[in-house]
Amino acid sequence: MTSAYKNARPVISATGLFTPADSISNDELVESFNAYVAQHNAQHAAAIDAGDVIALQPSSVEFIEKASGIKARKVLSKASILDIDVMCPRFDERPNDELSVLAEIGVAAARDALARAGRDAKDVDAVLVACSNLQRAYPAIAIEVQDALGIEGFGFDMNVACSSATFGIQTAADFIRAGNARSVLVVSPEICSGHLNWRDRDSHFIFGDVATAVLVEDADLAPAQHWDILGTQLKTRFSNNIRNNFGFLNRTAPESRDDADKLFVQEGRKVFKEVVPMVGELITDHIARLGLAPADLRRLWLHQANAGMNRLIAQRVLGHEASEDESPTVLDSYANTSSAGSIIAFHLHNEDLKPGDTGLICSFGAGYSAGSVVVRKVG
Repeated sequence: MTSAYKNARPVISATGLFTPADSISNDELVESFNAYVAQHNAQHAAAIDAGDVIALQPSSVEFIEKASGIKARKVLSKASILDIDVMCPRFDERPNDELSVLAEIGVAAARDALARAGRDAKDVDAVLVACSNLQRAYPAIAIEVQDALGIEGFGFDMNVACSSATFGIQTAADFIRAGNARSVLVVSPEICSGHLNWRDRDSHFIFGDVATAVLVEDADLAPAQHWDILGTQLKTRFSNNIRNNFGFLNRTAPESRDDADKLFVQEGRKVFKEVVPMVGELITDHIARLGLAPADLRRLWLHQANAGMNRLIAQRVLGHEASEDESPTVLDSYANTSSAGSIIAFHLHNEDLKPGDTGLICSFGAGYSAGSVVVRKVG
């Protein structure tokens, strides 16, 4: 794009969503997990009695819902996750000339966003795949999505864990302000089930699979009904409390090394204690910088990680406990979908807002990272 567009004003023209057909309820998940626990404890009974192995503890629906607020999760590979001899997603390996799984669900979400905006793929200048769980290092999934949609221009992948989508929105908005693009797709395909340890009682219930897309464009291109981006604000602070050490360098490690940390691990209590004030401060600082008061926020679309975290963050921002109308939840049916969570909440819960209503899209997660996007409805 040329400098002729340097005075462009970025807006959100539309969002898109891909939801897997299969869902795992807490009842199903607990039945499978407890069967695995019983099998493990039986197989290691002598070692457990001798004190050499610690007996695994069963899970329960009550424990899961109290700890997280999650009641079910959407997944792409249900049968293998519930199979106690597998307990992880299984996909047939695809040849290099076939669309990858991550690109496939990303394309589906992108097409939904384009259709809602009445936009043709040829009108898009760039694709950013912003997510936690990239299928491969290269070639970029974004370029694969770009090719599948028939988009000219450029694409690249970015990973800021659960904050990837909001960081992607700011990046897209900056491209538009700078005149480097007029229409950008921010795609967040998340197959979180692949990096979850389904045998860990403290986290086996957390994640689900999904894909979202956000079409960020110059206001001159946008449909009559869109969302002005009033401002964005990002923050990162290093922490080991949420970690995933999976990577190609692991192949050089001794085979005897414990591989539990190659999947999702977290120190949940520390995360809760440290992230809630960090995100509350980020939001209050951001809206103040934009000349807004908490009462000006009609709705908060928060990252869907934990019901208790969302409740406390909303309370810190609004000064009172938020109603479901003020801070809608999709966590109960989608579970934590990493970077896609706040976008799902926005996608499913914005149609009832009126022109002039202002809201906040906010994500937070590993890094620590947090992103805030303040939007106002137009049309």
